Amino acid sequence: MSELKEGQQAPAFSGKDQDGKPVSLADYSGKTLVLYFYPKDDTPGCTAEACNFRDNYQALLGKGIAVVGVSVDDEKSHRKFATKHSLPFPLIVDTDQAIVNSYGVWGEKNMYGKTYMGTNRTTFIIGPDGRILHIIRKVKNDSATAQVLDLLEAK
Repeated sequence: MSELKEGQQAPAFSGKDQDGKPVSLADYSGKTLVLYFYPKDDTPGCTAEACNFRDNYQALLGKGIAVVGVSVDDEKSHRKFATKHSLPFPLIVDTDQAIVNSYGVWGEKNMYGKTYMGTNRTTFIIGPDGRILHIIRKVKNDSATAQVLDLLEAK
């Protein structure tokens, strides 16, 4: 699959969140969506990123921006993570890797000299028309919201 680019139509997705509720791209038609992919529930970087979105969630909603997280962890893991950190937005379960693959964020990673496959932390900002406005490949976990807002305000 070729790498997604800004301006392209975002791939349609559907899945279930931490509470078993269905979530799809179509649910956000007419809104700006921050679709963020993260490697693993309750790890330091992923927690910092999720909590940054949580802490700024009302400000994002006030600007008409929705937030959805995606990882390959299961529903139980997502529910525990969302509850522990009071996350107010859906975390999509992608255990079959369908969404991470359609967005091209599943790939080879390297940690401590070991190579393995995993989710590359990436944020997609999808416009009200379903097109990708911005792709953030170098996410700053503790200022993820500021990265999003800076890009949207620069338009």
